[in-house]
Amino acid sequence: MKKIAFTKMHGIGNDYIYINCFAEQVCSPNKLSLKMSPRHFSVGADGVVLICPSERADARMRMFNADGSEGKMCGNAIRCVGKYLYDNGMVTKDEITVETLSGIKKLQLHLENGKVQGATVAMGKADFSPAAIPLSPSLSSSSFSLSVGGSDWHMTCVSVGNPHAVTYVADPGRLNLADIGPLFEYNGAFPERVNTEFVRVIDPTTLEMRVWERGSGETFACGTGACAVTATSVKNGFCPADTPITVRLLGGELSIVCTHDYELFMTGPAVKVYEGIYEYDED
Repeated sequence: MKKIAFTKMHGIGNDYIYINCFAEQVCSPNKLSLKMSPRHFSVGADGVVLICPSERADARMRMFNADGSEGKMCGNAIRCVGKYLYDNGMVTKDEITVETLSGIKKLQLHLENGKVQGATVAMGKADFSPAAIPLSPSLSSSSFSLSVGGSDWHMTCVSVGNPHAVTYVADPGRLNLADIGPLFEYNGAFPERVNTEFVRVIDPTTLEMRVWERGSGETFACGTGACAVTATSVKNGFCPADTPITVRLLGGELSIVCTHDYELFMTGPAVKVYEGIYEYDED
């Protein structure tokens, strides 16, 4: 029987199991995520995040979805990584860097009474090129119509370090994402699968969204998804550039700024829930 220490944390309900790989060794993180992520039967989370040493940054983040697949980047998780590093004395500065599969991200930590309450993350630049997402070679534009579940959907696709497909709807709350989400995720238009956001424009500085994440299903929040819908809303003329945009998700709100050249900055909370020891058979 193997034992491993973990910390449960979330960013507006997007919850992950964090493992300090400065102190712990994880040989098969994809298998561990499959074991720990199921709700009701295990710890329960949207996946597992490893906090690892880095030769290029203050730390390196690896994130694994609930289905065991490795993701390139998670905006809510990286804020929690920053909180973990600072609150546990692994960094002593409020501006830090974290290495991800989508590059090195810079975080400005927001402190209150000596603890991190949230962070602003420089998320990088939105890329609307079909190859960056990537899209099927048959698609020459990141904006196109897609027939899914008997309906036609207009999609705007973008990479913000991972692939997103954004569509605008009258009321995201009325959609049955459990049925239609997988039809988008595994659609042939997206060779590496895709995260799908269903968005309502409330006003020029307020968006409402639900998200179906590849590998995890519907989640309470998605930081890269909030960045994706802000970038596409600026591109489509629904929201202004260089202005804080409030994105409302099931778990809470994020503030996103998309500059005129599509650089993205995300601000949101990071919350520690509890610590524990997980016992499991390693196979």
